[in-house]
Amino acid sequence: MKRLIDLYCRLLDVFNAGLLAAILVLVFGNVVLRYGFNSGILISEELSRWLFVWLTFLGAIVALHERSHLGTDMVVLLLPRRARLVCFGVAQVVMLYVSWLLLSGSWTQAQLNLDVSAPVSGIPVAVFYASGIVFGVSAIALLAWTLLRLLAGRIAVDETAMVRESEDQPHAPSLESPR
Repeated sequence: MKRLIDLYCRLLDVFNAGLLAAILVLVFGNVVLRYGFNSGILISEELSRWLFVWLTFLGAIVALHERSHLGTDMVVLLLPRRARLVCFGVAQVVMLYVSWLLLSGSWTQAQLNLDVSAPVSGIPVAVFYASGIVFGVSAIALLAWTLLRLLAGRIAVDETAMVRESEDQPHAPSLESPR
């Protein structure tokens, strides 16, 4: 299952790179056309905004998998093993609930906007809200898998910290003396 999740997140990374490239071309091309040729691409602003929303939600799925979201684990790291596992489980359940809320809200909005077309592109507005549906389904699957692993006892204590150290920050000096 881990390989499947890793493959899914790699595919999302590739897709996000394509979305970012499309946004760059749309926005930069529109700026050049407006200032250089006094014209522009009408669909550029609307489409780049929608692509950015999709980029954000798909990137959030990858960040959830990699535990790259901002957070603090200062208190959790001080807890004993059992308390850390309980806090981790509670956090998973709360995130499952919030993901369910986002999924159900996005589903409702997508259904309401199936017949509504965007003003410039004519694309159904439901496509905009589908990003929340994709995120909700993916997040619920990732969180449920992690919760099942926790309940089965296959989560290591070091995995209970919901954040990861930044690779950009210098590491704190070790308290151990050199040997």
